[in-house]
Parts: sequence; C-alpha cells; structure tokens
Amino acid sequence: MAKRNTLFIRIVEGKNLPIKDITGSSDPYCIVRIDNEAIIRTATIWKTLSPFWGEEYNVHLPPSFHTISFHVLDEDSLSRDDVIGKVSINKEALAAKPQGLDGWVNLTEIDPDEEVQGEIHLQISVLGDIPRILRCQVLEARDLAKKDRNGASDPFVRVRYNSKTHESAVIKKSCYPRWNESFEFELDDAPLDTPLSVEVWDWDLVSKNDFLGKVLFNIHRLQSAHQEEGWFRLVPDKPKHSQHEGTLGSLRLQLRLRDETVLPSGHYQPLTELLCQSVGPHLNVSTKSMPLLSLSSVAWVA
Repeated sequence: MAKRNTLFIRIVEGKNLPIKDITGSSDPYCIVRIDNEAIIRTATIWKTLSPFWGEEYNVHLPPSFHTISFHVLDEDSLSRDDVIGKVSINKEALAAKPQGLDGWVNLTEIDPDEEVQGEIHLQISVLGDIPRILRCQVLEARDLAKKDRNGASDPFVRVRYNSKTHESAVIKKSCYPRWNESFEFELDDAPLDTPLSVEVWDWDLVSKNDFLGKVLFNIHRLQSAHQEEGWFRLVPDKPKHSQHEGTLGSLRLQLRLRDETVLPSGHYQPLTELLCQSVGPHLNVSTKSMPLLSLSSVAWVA
C-alpha cells in the first residue's frame, strides 16, 4: 500500500471581489478541486467583497493528480450561483516550492465571457508521505466459553496485523471481561488483502493457552467506511469446527483509520506563544527556541 502525499491547505481570505448581487455586494464561498473532483466547500460569507474564511484542511493527493484549483463563487438562493474566478496550481508548481506557498493570488476567469477581478490569500504546504494508522480499541467481551474448573476463563486479546502482534491484559475469572485497551498498526507496508485478526484466548499458568475465538476484518472495506464499531461474533479458528460458530461469544471493538500529521513548525507558533504565556513571563522562555517535536495535529478520517 503506497504512502500518499498530503497538502496542508489554509484558505485565508479574499479581497476586491466583484459585485454580483443587487445589494451591491456578494456572498462568496470557495470550492477546492483535485483535477475535476470537488473535495472541499468553504462556508459562505454573506454580503461582503472581502470575505474571511480561515479554513484549514489536510488533502490527500492521489498519485495521478495534476492540478489543485480554488473556485470562488457567489451564492444565490433563487438562481444559479455566479462564478467569480479561480486559482489553479499544478503539480510542477508545487514541486518547485518545497517551502510552500503563502500569499495573495489573482483570480483568473472560469467563464471566458465573464470579466474577472479579485484575489484570494492561500497557504499551502506539502506535508510529504503520511502513513495511515489503524487503531483497534478492544472494549469488552460477553458469553465467552468457560475453560477453567471454576466455571469461568482468564481471557486476553491478541491483535495481529502484517506480522505485528499486540496483547491485552489478562482478566481473571470472567466470561464478561472489559479491557478498554487500544492498539495501533501502520497500514502502508501491508498488501490491501492483509486482514486484521482479533483473537480471544484463555490464559493458563501451567498448560497451553486455550483459543476462544476470533474476528477477522477486511482492511480494504474499512478504508471505505473509515470506522467500524459494535459487537462482533467470535468464530472458530478452523472450518471443521464451524458447527460451534455462534456459541463462542462476542467481542466489542472500535476500529478507526487516521492520518497522523505534523504540520510545518510555523503553524504551531501561536500555540507555543500561548503555552509560554501560561507558564509565566518571569521564566523568560523564548518561543523561537522552543522544540516543537511533541506538538502534532492528528487528522482523523471519518
């Protein structure tokens, strides 16, 4: 599974936009397109020729992408929205600016029959290769098989994905254990058909641990849904035991995909200044030398 380049985009504001309404103003909004696909629509800012949006997004770029464009339109409630103008930036222009883009850009025409005027302020940074993270939260189980002489089990969970394994704590003497533990896996190095396996085992001090059941997840399907949560029926490890399927109990899980992103350090400057102010001016802490490695923005895909 290939890693994907990601853009941080901030649609800041516009100015000198044309009058499109009889009120002598406009109701501008912005649509962002990757090639021909619209992926973002900002809020509409009513009755202004100098809108401020201040909206931020992380945009994942497909390998085949050529151009990202920003279309500014005037919203009309009774008729078709009016076109104001656009800004188009191709892949080559982004590659030529590894430090990113930050500034005012003139709008160009969308409709050749319409005059165009105005500018928009954009901030764009290439964030590079962003790994996708699968988080599996193991919440609880119910109706587990009784494997011990005391009429219960000592269950724990083993989560496997792409040769990596995590294990939960052992809950003693329970067929209704609660774990509420989370485990994370990076998806980018695994084939699309690699399943996530969540297994429940009964821990034994002296003898071999007993297998209680498992749940398998199709990661490719999860990428479309981004999240799955609920009770999942445990199934046996081998098909020959299929007659017992449905009697092994159930496991409550939450699965989510997310992209972990560390933005360019300049985006954290207001936060670092605020943190230093809260510590106190008497400490004389310099925000310019403050390390930013611990500050990160997590963009959930959901």
